[in-house]
Amino acid sequence: MLSRHAATLLARNTIVSCGIFAFDIALLWVLVEWGGMGKVAAAALAFVIANSIHYGFGRSWIFRGTERAFASGYVYFLINAWIGLIITIALFAAMIRWTPVNYLVARVLVSIVSGLTVFVLNAVLNFRRL
Repeated sequence: MLSRHAATLLARNTIVSCGIFAFDIALLWVLVEWGGMGKVAAAALAFVIANSIHYGFGRSWIFRGTERAFASGYVYFLINAWIGLIITIALFAAMIRWTPVNYLVARVLVSIVSGLTVFVLNAVLNFRRL
């Protein structure tokens, strides 16, 4: 985990994740403010859509060279995303319920924990690049 290779993968993942996360936050805002969805349901839906897009970048650039087949890799990726989703929604719901933090700020804060967790799961278990 503490190698140049791991640092390269984490850097690639961070670049992709920042762009995908910006999309996720924008979609969350649209679903809540324009779509009238509940904040927690909207956060879950935006998370799933954004993570599906992230998978394409994961296969083609972040973890390129993986030997995992496309379909089975996507299944593993979705399982890891669900773990991330559980972490995200649990922390997000707690923050918007028990703190005065704005829902968008809360989503940014919880993304750090869930994002690193999902990165490690994908790097080690799914794409087997660490």
